[in-house]
Amino acid sequence: MILWDMHAIGERLYAIRRRMGLTQAATAEKAGLTVRTYADVERGTVNMRVETILHICEALQITPDEILTEKDGEPSADEEALLARLRCCTPKQRETAWKLVSVYLQSLE
Repeated sequence: MILWDMHAIGERLYAIRRRMGLTQAATAEKAGLTVRTYADVERGTVNMRVETILHICEALQITPDEILTEKDGEPSADEEALLARLRCCTPKQRETAWKLVSVYLQSLE
C-alpha cells in the first residue's frame, strides 16, 4: 500500500538516515537540497515532488519503495531508535531492559 502521509515518510527517512550515521546537512548536500528543505521533509511539513524523492533516495542509496510503501510489522522511527540504543548497551544491560519490558507487558494482561 502506498503511503500518502508525509509525516510517516519523514519518519522513515529519519530512521534510515540515522541508521546510516548521516546528519541532515550531509544528506541534504548529497541530495542537492538545502538543510532547511531536507529538515522540513523529515518533519513531514512539505509535499515533495517526484524529483525530490528520487534525489533523497539516491543520496541515501535506497529505493523509493522503501519510504513510499507500507510494510506489515515495520518498526516505527521510535522503535528503531530504541533498538539502536539497546544495541549500544552491554549484554547485561540488554538483558535487564528486556526483563523490565517483559514484566511491564505481563502487567498489561
